[in-house]
Amino acid sequence: MRRRHTIAILLENEAGALSRVAGLFSARAYNIESLTVAPTEVSTVSRMTVVTSGSPEIVEQIIKQLNKLVDVIKLVDLFGRPHIERELMLIKLHASEQEQREEFKRLSEIFSGTIVDITNESYTIELTGPRETLDDFVKAVGETSIMEVARSGSIGLLKGNKTLNI
Repeated sequence: MRRRHTIAILLENEAGALSRVAGLFSARAYNIESLTVAPTEVSTVSRMTVVTSGSPEIVEQIIKQLNKLVDVIKLVDLFGRPHIERELMLIKLHASEQEQREEFKRLSEIFSGTIVDITNESYTIELTGPRETLDDFVKAVGETSIMEVARSGSIGLLKGNKTLNI
């Protein structure tokens, strides 16, 4: 059974580290659904969040292979553990008619979004939340209203006192 796994990785903040992780996935024909990387509170360490899908055996192999990479300091598979996962989305919508504008403003409020740019022809809305919530917003506004979408990919942290740190 294929399951979606979010893997949080601490790795050395060095040139080529991202390339080696991505190369591991491509060399073994594993799919990356989303990938997010940013520095941590420690300047020499980055946090990477990789979302992938696979059977338990495939994900186990991915984790074993990731742990062998010299750049990887520590990792955790968030699947099955209490965690918080969020994604950021910027969505630009056709909004030239007053009725559309009012509807998009209402939907933005319902989904706790923020209108970050307004023109005579468009609204750009920023939303954060679980992937499913952002998908629901996209469905609610309708495909024909969408001019452009940019999504960050997932990031996640373990809940409570549990942490992924060095």
